[in-house]
Amino acid sequence: MSEQTHTAISEPLPTAAATFPQQSYVDIFLRFLRFGALAWGGPVAQIAMIRQELVEEERWISPARFNRVLAVYQALPGPEAHELCVYFGMLARGRIGAVLAGLGFMLPGFVLMFLLSWFYVTYGVNWPLFTALFQGVQPAVAALIVRAIHRIGGHALHNDAWLWGIALGAAAAQLFQINFLLTLIVAGVIYALVKRQQTWLATGLALIFGFYGAWQGSPALWMHDPATVTATATQAPSLLTLLVAGLRTGLLTFGGAYTAIPFLQHDAVEVGQWMTQAQFLDSLALSGILPAPLIIFATFVGYLGGGPLGALVLTVGVFAPAFAFTLIGHEYLERLVENKAMHAFLDGITAGVVGLISATALGILDATVVGEPAWLIFALGLLVLFRWKAKVAVAAVVLGAGVLGLLFYA
Repeated sequence: MSEQTHTAISEPLPTAAATFPQQSYVDIFLRFLRFGALAWGGPVAQIAMIRQELVEEERWISPARFNRVLAVYQALPGPEAHELCVYFGMLARGRIGAVLAGLGFMLPGFVLMFLLSWFYVTYGVNWPLFTALFQGVQPAVAALIVRAIHRIGGHALHNDAWLWGIALGAAAAQLFQINFLLTLIVAGVIYALVKRQQTWLATGLALIFGFYGAWQGSPALWMHDPATVTATATQAPSLLTLLVAGLRTGLLTFGGAYTAIPFLQHDAVEVGQWMTQAQFLDSLALSGILPAPLIIFATFVGYLGGGPLGALVLTVGVFAPAFAFTLIGHEYLERLVENKAMHAFLDGITAGVVGLISATALGILDATVVGEPAWLIFALGLLVLFRWKAKVAVAAVVLGAGVLGLLFYA
């Protein structure tokens, strides 16, 4: 599901009454606020930072227990680093501690993205230098998405022909505009049937879904140019619409924040049309240079849909599941994830999400990598991302692409 390995340990989870020194509410909030302010380099770096301080140095829990807790959160949707912060806050001071730890971790990224969204809307759209900068950044974001597909797919699909088939089928369903929720449910059921040795049922379901897609769908990739998708909605989305979009995204981000891209793009660009494809890519670019989980780009999407309150509502919707999984009972969720049928269902969904991202990436490439300068930026960004493994690689690629954009387009 993610870049870490799944590990199962047979000891029970600790409760909030653990043996480590109890922390005050203020101490918990400030500690995880510091984590959030230093959260550069993506989820792997963020998780390593949390593990280094709380597990290896202060020994809140054992390394083996940390591996199992991480494995559980990797099998569930949502940003793992944020969910780990909520979990450790729960250990320290119960549910209030969990909420404070989660808020502390996400607050620096939220505030910075909120301010950048305000600046973008107020000044950026009409400022030529700002426009040129983002023209350079957009092909680099396309390179980030392609790299993410390679990374997520390598861990999610393994060498399993069924998972590859599910990913390809989901990509085709996305291109033919089949409802992505239906696609993901079918993907999970198909692989659960395969793992139960009922391959004939899985094959039959796949064929039925394929015929349904060919009958009901329309080939979106060839029906319109994604670059022509503009914000033409007659009215701004309601706060309820933004909240539902956030909740749905938060519940479907299997395998990392990049998997949220097709869901929010579907709601904001294709259906709601309160932002353009270019603006959506700008949100990803801004998120890539901030000390925060990449999913914080949802704040930008919400701001363009409903202003300051819209930014808050959509962000709450996206992060609510990450809080809820621990607050409603981590032990129950761990037992659920250990169920083999459920594990297979989640693996099938993850393969389907890889297909959805791949199809979305085709539209993004078609819309943003146009002309020789854009192809040059895209190729350079892809080369750096595949060859350079440093924590600052993503931020360096985004900032470097912005500089090239100024040179090429200003």
